[in-house]
Amino acid sequence: MNGRAIKAIIYKDLKIVAQNKNLMLSLFIVPFVMLVIFPILAVLFPTAAKVVVPPLAGLNGLPQHLPVSLQSELTGLNAKQRGDVLALVYFLAPVYLVIPLTNASVIAGNSFAGEKERKTLEALLYTPTTDGELFLAKTLSPWLIGMGLALAGFVVYTVVVNVVAWPEMGRVFFPNAMWIVLVLWVAPAAAGLGLSSMVFASLRAQSVQEANQLGSVIVVPLVLLMVAQAVGVFYFSLWLAFVLGLLLWAIDAVLLWLGGRIFQRSEMIAHL
Repeated sequence: MNGRAIKAIIYKDLKIVAQNKNLMLSLFIVPFVMLVIFPILAVLFPTAAKVVVPPLAGLNGLPQHLPVSLQSELTGLNAKQRGDVLALVYFLAPVYLVIPLTNASVIAGNSFAGEKERKTLEALLYTPTTDGELFLAKTLSPWLIGMGLALAGFVVYTVVVNVVAWPEMGRVFFPNAMWIVLVLWVAPAAAGLGLSSMVFASLRAQSVQEANQLGSVIVVPLVLLMVAQAVGVFYFSLWLAFVLGLLLWAIDAVLLWLGGRIFQRSEMIAHL
C-alpha cells in the first residue's frame, strides 16, 4: 500500500478544507449551536428551549414513564435537577451525534464532487495510487475531520454542561458511562455513516451543493430518535448506545464495501 500517496491526498484535502472559510464556518456553527447554545437554553431558559427545540416540551411528562434504571439514577434529585439530567444527558445525546454525522458528510460532499467542481478530478485520478488507495484516502479525510470535531465538541459540551448546571447540581455529573460509549463507539460509526452515504452522492453529483442535497436525508433518523425520546418510546442507555453503534458500524461496512466496488477510476476518466 502506498502510504505516502495516501497521506499526501489526505493532507491536500485537509488543506483545502482549512482554506475554505465558508466551509470552516459551517463546520463550527452547527456544533456551537448544538453543544453550547442548546444546553444553556435547556438549563437557564427552559421555556425558550422548548420553543427552539419543540421535542424538549415532551420532557415534562418523562419522569412518570422512565424505566427503573433511569428512575434509580434520578433518585434524590429535585424536579429541576431531574429535568436538567434528562435534557442534558439523555435527550441531547442524539443531538451530539449530529456533529460527526453532518460534518463528515459535508466534507465527503466536498470530496469527489468538490474535485469535479474545482476541475481537479482529472489530475487526482492520474495519481500513482490504486483505486482502493485513492478511495481509502478520500474517505479517511472526512472521517478524521468529523471525529476531530466530535471529540473537541464533547470536551466543550462537558465543560458547558457542568458549568451551566452547577448552581442546581452542585457537582460534576457529566459525562456518565453511556456518554463514554457514545463518544468512543457510536460517534465514529456516525461519522462513517455520514461519509459513506455521501460517497455515493459525491460520485454522482456534479457540484458540492448537489451532493449535499442528495445526502441531507441522513439526519432524519437522528431527528426521529430525538422525537422518540421526547414522547417516551424509548430512552438512551448504555446498552442502547452499544447496540446503536453496532448497527451503524454494520451499515458503514456495507456502504463502504459497495462504494469501493462502484468506484472505478477508468469509468470516471471516461466521463470527464
